[in-house]
Amino acid sequence: MTVVVLLAAAAGLVLAHRLYRTAEISLSGAVLALLSSDGVHVAAERQTVYFGLGSDTPLGLRMTPECTSAFLVLPLLVVGAVMIALRPRIQQRVLVALGVAALAVVIVNQFRVLTLVGLVKWLGVDTGYYWGHTLLGSMVSVFGGAAALVAFVWLATRK
Repeated sequence: MTVVVLLAAAAGLVLAHRLYRTAEISLSGAVLALLSSDGVHVAAERQTVYFGLGSDTPLGLRMTPECTSAFLVLPLLVVGAVMIALRPRIQQRVLVALGVAALAVVIVNQFRVLTLVGLVKWLGVDTGYYWGHTLLGSMVSVFGGAAALVAFVWLATRK
């Protein structure tokens, strides 16, 4: 039954990725509103968070399908389902590992968005967006995703 639920959740992430992105950008907007005195507005229906409203350089960040953490959580769900199908007795460990790793991936993606916002504020829109989106943001995602994968494997397979 757990295997079916995990595979259904994986399919749900693919089919309803727009809803997931809406939730994810809403979380980004809430975090930005807590950390910033600049105007922050979330346009959830467009998966966009606007910041710097009222300043000379407002910017909107749109959570596109390739920028969401959904497609980093997806393989964890599938691998978790396969691991449980092959070895049902490790179900509890796999579910805990899956929860930890999925949460880590979501947090890393939020950190990536905040890094991008910080660089835009520090270096300006053109330079900050370039460095935040293409280089540093990618590094955050790669290293964070790798750390989440290592945590998943370690937690799921330890005795």
